[in-house]
Amino acid sequence: MDASWVSILPPLLAIVLAIVTREVFVSLFAGIFLGWTILSGWNPLLGLTRSLDGCVGVFRDGGNTKVILFSALVGALLALTQRSGGVKGFVDLVTNRGWIKGRKSAQLMAAGMGCLIFIESSITSLITGSVSRPIFDRLKISREKLAYICDSTSAPICILIPLNAWGAYTLQLLSKEKVQDPFSVFLYGIPFNFYAISAVLLVFALILTSKDFGPMKEAERRALEEGKPHADDAQPMVSDEILQMEAVSTDKAKAINLILPVLTMIIMMPLGLFITGKGSMTAGSGSTSVFWAILAAIAVAMVMYLAQGLFSFREMTDLALKGIGGLMPLAILMVLAFAIGDVARQLKTGLYVASVAKTFLSPAFVPFVLFVVSCFIAFSTGTSWGTFAIMIPIAIPVATSADINLSLVLSAVLGGGVFGDHCSPISDTTMVASMAAASDHVDHIRTQLPYALSAASIASLLYLGCGFIL
Repeated sequence: MDASWVSILPPLLAIVLAIVTREVFVSLFAGIFLGWTILSGWNPLLGLTRSLDGCVGVFRDGGNTKVILFSALVGALLALTQRSGGVKGFVDLVTNRGWIKGRKSAQLMAAGMGCLIFIESSITSLITGSVSRPIFDRLKISREKLAYICDSTSAPICILIPLNAWGAYTLQLLSKEKVQDPFSVFLYGIPFNFYAISAVLLVFALILTSKDFGPMKEAERRALEEGKPHADDAQPMVSDEILQMEAVSTDKAKAINLILPVLTMIIMMPLGLFITGKGSMTAGSGSTSVFWAILAAIAVAMVMYLAQGLFSFREMTDLALKGIGGLMPLAILMVLAFAIGDVARQLKTGLYVASVAKTFLSPAFVPFVLFVVSCFIAFSTGTSWGTFAIMIPIAIPVATSADINLSLVLSAVLGGGVFGDHCSPISDTTMVASMAAASDHVDHIRTQLPYALSAASIASLLYLGCGFIL
């Protein structure tokens, strides 16, 4: 079908319903159903059939399947490290040695990890959340705050680094547009990525000043005064059964049982990019590398625990399956998120929004408009990479014809894509942040949105100014 205004209805319905009803599964499927009903000539029965087929069809894409499997396998790693005493050992290590002296230092540790592990956004969130969550719980810091830190130091950091999966993908898109020296265009655009920079700086500012606002302020009050890491009616993305699993032996609680699997993931991610890229990290497959990283971490953990005599192989298999079962809700959410993204592409949601915006472009306003449009597309479709694929082929020719700084225009698109992906309820990276922190997904979105909007407002003003100055 031709792109039209009805194309924005399915993602809009899913987002509004998720925030209002807090029923994310139902909301996502409602958006999928509406989208396929529109594509089926408004025939609801055919729309329902195609909706179910669309959910199954998600697995035809190897990249989607690997990300979904990654999300489920995270549960296996969580269960193994929790039961082995690795989590307890790490918490004892950092607290007994005085590395973490209070709430502020714990949050700075989490934010620092998020900034240093910049290979892939999902790995960043997972490691930051897994390592920090027990410490945050002990110090009465809300799960919503941890999810915010995980989310705001994953994609915003990854998009500022060219030598990872995000940079590789962007460089490929620039090459397709015949941009001369795409690496330099990306590199010179880093200081212009105002949203990503503002989002990261805001995290540290909030931590250092202890000045939260909006729903996050109430979440922090609840955690500190009432000792509740999440709200009473919250539905954490990870089963409490896994998080509260006792160590097999408190005497054998060793920090290395958590640290070594985590280091394995960190090392395997760039190695996977190097292998899949046939010697070039910038040409590697992010989804394959993430999948390999989690499998390698689980394998290392199992070998370690067998060598220590903590479990039999059968016991570890049962633990892994139990952990995977605890993260099935996240895997299902991933399927629905990918399915609604497919519907949006069929409806040409992004192309419609971009085509409308093009009619209002004038040279001075180009960076600002491209940023806002990219924000809206990414928020509506839940994908930053999809937004890049739509907007870069539009932005580069516009910038070239109007003689506008290419690096500035590219950064406006990249920053807008990260904003939408960063706070959209249907974004897979946002779901991983909720999972990593064991937070309620809707509570994470609700508490993070005012902060994301604050960073986006700063970025918008800066793009307006740059449009007139540069």
